[in-house]
Amino acid sequence: MKNLRFTSRTVHGEKGYDPHTGAISFPIYQSATFRHPGLGESTGYDYTRSENPTREQVASTVANLESGNFGFAFSSGMAAISTVLELFKPGDHLVVSDDLYGGSYRLFEEISRGHGLDFTYVDSSNIDHAAAAVRDNTRAFFMETPSNPMMKVTDIRALVSLARTRQLITIIDNTFFTPYLQRPLELGADIVVHSGTKFLSGHNDTLAGFIVLNDEEMAERIRLVQKSVGAVLSPFDSWLVIRGLKTLALRLDKQQQNAIAVARWLQKHHRVKNVYYVGLPDHAGHDICKNQASGYGAMISFTVKDAALIPRILNQVELIAFAESLGGVESLITYPLTQTHAAIPEDIRRRLGIDDKLLRLSVGIEDVDDILTDLDRALS
Repeated sequence: MKNLRFTSRTVHGEKGYDPHTGAISFPIYQSATFRHPGLGESTGYDYTRSENPTREQVASTVANLESGNFGFAFSSGMAAISTVLELFKPGDHLVVSDDLYGGSYRLFEEISRGHGLDFTYVDSSNIDHAAAAVRDNTRAFFMETPSNPMMKVTDIRALVSLARTRQLITIIDNTFFTPYLQRPLELGADIVVHSGTKFLSGHNDTLAGFIVLNDEEMAERIRLVQKSVGAVLSPFDSWLVIRGLKTLALRLDKQQQNAIAVARWLQKHHRVKNVYYVGLPDHAGHDICKNQASGYGAMISFTVKDAALIPRILNQVELIAFAESLGGVESLITYPLTQTHAAIPEDIRRRLGIDDKLLRLSVGIEDVDDILTDLDRALS
């Protein structure tokens, strides 16, 4: 649907309704294969691994929201990132955020290095560090912003400017902010990836991943890899993300409102040492974020003064679930040291501040007073 504002596009999706039946809820085309009208003829759908109407709808909707020409939906965020890496060949080098999801680090170090790719990890909040890491064989920057879990902010425009002077590809993981708050392609980035499991689907009930880009040649390569490897998003999971996207703006507005209140409350708590939330004015990336995004999201990391408090907090929270993942309507608390970032070597974790006192909080849509009551009881 054309000329609609962002929130309307999340509600109605790329097509608005099923063009074949008029169904307002886009159907789940639960079919592995499709009948050909005749020899040499196709409806555009032959085999679901290649294309499926429900997957096409969610992929094109996410692409539209990201201001991209091409969108691809995968069975997980890691499947999407793995596919992006197929754009490169043995001997290629990528400069990567030093603070990033442990699963991405595990993929890069334990799998992709074995395929001949090389990686250098830098503090991407300092553009000079990114520039210094570029080599003759560097082909791309891969950055999370905000980063996971320390919430570092990369200046996307500055990174893109640097990349263009060196003829490099800029890849941005936009999972934490989604296109509702930040659209890297509009800032000049070449590729955006998402764990659609998180805020895009928003209900902690499905795994999904997305790639969005504008370059046709790279899109053809992504399409070939997706079809050949087959890590595609199923029709039912595609429908779940379509349904989740309808409330993306409403959810993120409420989650961000709650997160700001929680971050301010944590800052004042006598047992809390540091609070990492982009929406706080004293956050190092606050001003850059204001310049390239329309909000601050719902992710908070914080450290407590005494590591002995960690087991108590994780055992005492009730409303907030001690669980991995993020971005759903339910508030979740995670211990990165042993969960999401266990794959990161200890020396790197220590340098980044991912220690035995750090917790990560994904703020949900519950009543904020209930969230604060739960935290207060757990921290008492």
